Amino acid sequence: MLTLALYANSLSSAFISYDDPAYVTNNYQVQQGLTRSGVSWAFTTFTEANWHPLTWLSHMTDVQLFGLHPAGHHLTNVLLHTLNVVLFFLLLQRATGASLRSAMAAALFAVHPLNVEPVAWIAERKSLLCTAFLFLALAAYGWYVRKPTVARYLAIVLFFVLGLMAKPMIITLPCALLLLDYWPLARFRTERSSPHFSSVVFKVLAEKIPLLLFPIASAFVTIHAQRSAGSLGSVAALPLAQRLNNAIYSYLVYVLKGIWPSRLAVFYPHPEGSLALWKVLAAALVLLLISVLVWRERRFGYLPVGWLWYLGTLVPVIGIVQVGRQAMADRYAYISLLGLFVMAVWSSAEFLPRLQLARTSQFALAGAALLLYATCSYVQIGYWHDSLTLFTNALQVTTDNVIAEDNLGTAYVERGLLDEALVHYVAAVHLAPQLSRPHYNAATVLLRENRLDEAQREYAIAINSASDPLEIAQAHNNLGILLVQKNQPAEALREFDAAIRINPTELNSFIGRGSLEFQSGNLSAALGDFTRATQIAPSPIAYFWLGRTFEGQQDIRSALRAYEHAVRIAPEFAMARDRANSLRGKIQN
Repeated sequence: MLTLALYANSLSSAFISYDDPAYVTNNYQVQQGLTRSGVSWAFTTFTEANWHPLTWLSHMTDVQLFGLHPAGHHLTNVLLHTLNVVLFFLLLQRATGASLRSAMAAALFAVHPLNVEPVAWIAERKSLLCTAFLFLALAAYGWYVRKPTVARYLAIVLFFVLGLMAKPMIITLPCALLLLDYWPLARFRTERSSPHFSSVVFKVLAEKIPLLLFPIASAFVTIHAQRSAGSLGSVAALPLAQRLNNAIYSYLVYVLKGIWPSRLAVFYPHPEGSLALWKVLAAALVLLLISVLVWRERRFGYLPVGWLWYLGTLVPVIGIVQVGRQAMADRYAYISLLGLFVMAVWSSAEFLPRLQLARTSQFALAGAALLLYATCSYVQIGYWHDSLTLFTNALQVTTDNVIAEDNLGTAYVERGLLDEALVHYVAAVHLAPQLSRPHYNAATVLLRENRLDEAQREYAIAINSASDPLEIAQAHNNLGILLVQKNQPAEALREFDAAIRINPTELNSFIGRGSLEFQSGNLSAALGDFTRATQIAPSPIAYFWLGRTFEGQQDIRSALRAYEHAVRIAPEFAMARDRANSLRGKIQN
């Protein structure tokens, strides 16, 4: 109930301009809901530089249930987070028998501000899904430990694979299971001097070997998907030394934000070469001191397990293999902070009684901590109301944030404020002139303002600097539209050709090229392009021009069918409706 009450405010939030379009609002396959072709696409696509079919199916299910009303999509995220909170409590309580401590750890997980991002962000459904399957895999493992059987082991495998199919962040599960073997499952209770100790260790390790096959396969698929989309940072762009420095520093920052969650943002720019060496050394020293302290107090099993859980589960996302331009992300701590929550709660339960605090005082301190975190989370949820509030806040709490500038520009475009949008796109271009997206977005605004020469230059820069084939194809398409407006049909045709070569499913390029062919009298070529466009997606514009082409070939009945298709898709399409009525009159006469 605490979780549901806290996140109720998120149900009034909108989709945001960062990733939500790619995952839902501009994704044709997802917008169709659950269909046979959509399911096939989910299991075969590397869209968004990932292979996560269950995530796609989850979004399709939401569209099937709620359409494109964001409240329903937000509700699913809130329910998944609530489920995760309950599962976390049940796992801890069953494994340790400590109900109050388990409840406190679960409450911290429920209300912590760092967890707002994966819950309030519809596109981060994947983090919530994979965590749910992680918890189910842990539950299956506890079931297996009590009575090892093949069926119970296969249950672990099933939930592990399903988690990887939601998001590959849980590839460290086999290592995490070893930590749980130490505490709280205490599978190494046999004395080291005992002749049975080595056999116990061998058995526990051997159990994990088959599970290692799945992270290896998942890592291979993920790297292939991200490399094919140009998401992996190159060695030249981010040398290994810079990535390691940022990883060390980020490990400490996550801890500090876990304790005092201030200046949270949807995107933290990577410092690249600007991270001061003293910060890296100081972070390394603090992390080393914590590790030494944990080792000294290892008799309290929750300390080494909690600390190693935190360090280990962050490895896939700490940035040693860089994906994107972020230094860190709140959502990356969703699973990792569980270890710190356990350390904090169990340590407090051991330490506070030594201060001779009354039990009511202990409960008061716990309640005050939860209230503080819940209040911070409530404020943070408010920032996620829409793109304008989200990225305005990001610019206020970070510096030189090119992603925030770019997305704030898009937020203003969505409100029709083109001049304000251009200011932020230009700021993004100045911050990172090598990035293609701000150039592309600036060009799009300039095109809408009929500043064609400036837009043409920006599109050319975007094409030369982009690494994502789909983005390059879209830039070629838009440049073709621009050249049509400049009355340069031959040059426009070359741009549409380039877009289609790069992306054979670029719907608008087929329509654009077909329109030029229609105007030049090449009706057979136009017919082919408009027909292909209707096969890619049910576009009323494509069907309208298909009808015009059939009319040009004197095929009145085929033209009528095309116009009727256009009207069925878009009943308000007056031109298609009028031409259909005209052709019906001709046929009747």
